[in-house]
Amino acid sequence: MAREFRKIIRIDEEKCNGCGLCAAACHEGAIDIIDGKAKLVREHFCDGLGDCLPSCPMGAISFEEREAETYDEAAVKESQRKKGEKAMNSAEHMHTSGGCPGSRVRTMKAEPQETLLTTPAKPVSRLAQWPVQIKLVPVNAPFFDGAKLLIAADCTAYAYGNFHEEFMKGKVTLIGCPKLDAVDYTDKLTQIIQNNNIQSVTILRMEVPCCGGIRNAAQAALRASGKFIPWQVVTISTDGKIID
Repeated sequence: MAREFRKIIRIDEEKCNGCGLCAAACHEGAIDIIDGKAKLVREHFCDGLGDCLPSCPMGAISFEEREAETYDEAAVKESQRKKGEKAMNSAEHMHTSGGCPGSRVRTMKAEPQETLLTTPAKPVSRLAQWPVQIKLVPVNAPFFDGAKLLIAADCTAYAYGNFHEEFMKGKVTLIGCPKLDAVDYTDKLTQIIQNNNIQSVTILRMEVPCCGGIRNAAQAALRASGKFIPWQVVTISTDGKIID
């Protein structure tokens, strides 16, 4: 493989806490978490632009100039394509051949308006579809057509009391935690946005640093999709307040 003297990232493993945010932010897939530490495992996947730098809460990532494998854009795109196909095939197999009953696609029927008006004291679920986990949802699910998309970190629903009415109502909801799932959602979200008529995207995250991974994945997916879609990021504090 060709090598050249170029700018590339450097990871200080002594500072690294293994949160995985850098791996989630690197949509090329150059970084893996190995034995609890982030490692640059594919030099030829690193474009030297440093999307991973701002995601690191420990300041463990920097740039350096050194001899490294030449950035291979074609290899990156092929890897992303294979990941996308694998995710799609896995989801389609699960949903067409039985699979887990808990991950079968469903569209919920909204409560009639007159019912809502006569029971004002009873909270109403605004969940419009199933499944809700980013890892489980098929990229071509029918409920994505014309949808307003809510991409939310798991904890936001527990931290913010009016989550259903203010954020879920009228939207298709996807939830995940990149730290616990240990996966980069970028490819999956890119396919969802590219393959469907998404009207808008709301990204809901907690204020804690590790929650930046879901924001980074959603923003990277929006960029990679090549579409111009209205989007916003909302941050929830750990005591349940909207802080920006």
